[in-house]
Amino acid sequence: MSHLIRLPCRVALIMGMICLASRASGQSSLLIYNDNLVNGFQDWSWAVHDLNNTSPTHTGSKSISVFATNWQAASFYHSEFDTATYGDLDFWVHGGNAGGQRLQVYAETNNGPAAAYTLPGSLPANTWQHFTIPLTTLGVASRSNVNRFNIQLRSDGTTNVFYLDDIQITAKPAPALINVSIQTTQKLATADQRHFGVNIAQWDSHLKSPDNSTSSSLLKEMGCLVVRMPGGSLSDEYHWAAPPVNPWEASFGEMVRVSTNAGVQAFIVVNYGSGTPEEAAGWVRHSNITNNLGYKHWEIGNECYGLWERDTNAFDHDPYTYAIRASNYIAQMKAADPGIKIGVVSAPGENSFSNQFNYLHPAYNSRTGQTNYGWTPIMLATLKSMNVTPDFLVHHHYPEYTAGNNPAGSSDNDLTLLQSTGNWASDAASLRQMIADYFGTGGTNIELVVTENNADAGVQGRQSTSIVNGLYYADSLAQLLKTEFKGFVWWDFRNGTDTGGYFDSTIYGWRTYGDLGMVNGPSTRHPTFYAAKLMQWFARPGDKILAATSDYQWLSTYAARRANGSITLLVVNKSQITDLNSQITLNGFTPASTAIVRSYGILNDEAARTNGPATAKDISTNSVSIASASFTRSFPTYSMTLLTLSPSAPRLSAISPTAPGQFVFQLEGQPDVPYTIQSSTNLITWVSVATNTLVSPTLSVTNPITTNPPQKYWRAVWQP
Repeated sequence: MSHLIRLPCRVALIMGMICLASRASGQSSLLIYNDNLVNGFQDWSWAVHDLNNTSPTHTGSKSISVFATNWQAASFYHSEFDTATYGDLDFWVHGGNAGGQRLQVYAETNNGPAAAYTLPGSLPANTWQHFTIPLTTLGVASRSNVNRFNIQLRSDGTTNVFYLDDIQITAKPAPALINVSIQTTQKLATADQRHFGVNIAQWDSHLKSPDNSTSSSLLKEMGCLVVRMPGGSLSDEYHWAAPPVNPWEASFGEMVRVSTNAGVQAFIVVNYGSGTPEEAAGWVRHSNITNNLGYKHWEIGNECYGLWERDTNAFDHDPYTYAIRASNYIAQMKAADPGIKIGVVSAPGENSFSNQFNYLHPAYNSRTGQTNYGWTPIMLATLKSMNVTPDFLVHHHYPEYTAGNNPAGSSDNDLTLLQSTGNWASDAASLRQMIADYFGTGGTNIELVVTENNADAGVQGRQSTSIVNGLYYADSLAQLLKTEFKGFVWWDFRNGTDTGGYFDSTIYGWRTYGDLGMVNGPSTRHPTFYAAKLMQWFARPGDKILAATSDYQWLSTYAARRANGSITLLVVNKSQITDLNSQITLNGFTPASTAIVRSYGILNDEAARTNGPATAKDISTNSVSIASASFTRSFPTYSMTLLTLSPSAPRLSAISPTAPGQFVFQLEGQPDVPYTIQSSTNLITWVSVATNTLVSPTLSVTNPITTNPPQKYWRAVWQP
């Protein structure tokens, strides 16, 4: 783009009745029970009950029978969730053959019980009755820490058996118009190369020839800039110099070949659980001195606080032992290459992962006056006592877990998963506060890095390979980019087909298998792959992450300022049932009239289900007209949309009068946008004179004029 100048030189809710509104709900209702507990709700009842009662039922084939004595209850627990977009607790209750029961309902938060509401009258016999109780009545409307709902028998009625069915928390209607605001001059953080990463693992046979070139091409396609190897828990039993035990395993050299051909950097996880500092130092030397790989980031072990990790130390999974040994690892590894950065295993929360040995070396917090027994305080305090400073703390986060021996008890829940991505800020704050408390000012330069994230840390079901996990990836990375975490490495590139997880119909998706990997087999791409591919156009290393807000929880918005001055806007519609309309306002930026739109959502994923053409499965790209710095746009259900907004064209204007022998003109543009000033004598050949990134809307440029100058033209150009 250039400018040329020629110069001489709304569900109103009523008890027992729902008045339907014309506007759709913003998202699906949150089911608690429909033939079984779903969406991660757990049975915490303290009354005699049966979740598999077969008669009577309201719908389906099962209901809950409850035989309670006074003040006993049917109780349903869920990890903390936000009720901002939910309106009511809705359920059906049957008085059994006798009736006469008096019930009350109350909810709980992590602070304890909220207000109780007594249902009107006594339950009639042999009748299903419908109750819809506003969350405002229960005192838990728009609360971020709700975790339990109780339906309790009072003492002023009978104690006959009653039945419950079709229990849910209903959704509020979506706003007619959602307000999105971008503060284009308010920088929150800067994107780093380490933010665009994925784990690769030794067990991935497709890292070997002949599939290794496919793997490298896929890493390039998704915009990967860093990999982590040789695996997660595998790392604490991996000996880098030993040949693979199985013929299908990839050697370190083969993992290096894939990474090198993809042009990516690497995190290397050295063996703490069954290895030695000498082995780790030898690995550094082999990689960076002998073979000049330049691998800068190294981690000491994987999740060493976890009982699931291999640990052959006398005091296993012990933060004190870990810190003592980590000091030796750091010394020997940095002796091999002083330029590397070394990270240690950490976890938010001062009493997280406290085990049987932690009481031997408690950590005292002088700021709070508390003695704590968690992994991170003891580890940091021990390192501090030895005057050893790690370069970064490693954090792993999985918001859900499905046990292999009980997939029906899975915490998988599409709605609460998509609410969970805001936890990165609190995790960062917890880790940074512990650094300050146990390390003092000497820990100021310790970085925070996330080298594993995915939805579910257990066995995998439908959610892992659905569009929901793709939305979670984009939303999780974009949220993290606003914090001080300097890395984001997804778990993982390939992981393998899993059918042992949660496949309940309350989970969206169509694939008949689960898989933590972005890719299944040689090259079957999952929605998480396309989410990563989309994010490469949102930001790259050095780009500024900007402040962006949305006044509706199910439409997440994020923005970045690219190095070329353009603005990228990522919008994630986390509603499965409603297209969401928004009014977008760009503060401090005037866009050009056309924007590039890249998107991925249900339509693209459905093309994969129906084996549609490759282009239909991939990210959709088109352009859209943008009238001004404030415009409206609709975003489809379960979709991620990226708008790339170019700055409006610059202008040049002559400043008159000017001093003799000088010609002065003014460049009018936008701050943080680079413009190139060019000159020409024939309007055909242009010569770049200077490139300036404006710090204010205008810049005056002075040019000397010789005697009898030739006719000259000037223009200002923004070049993407």
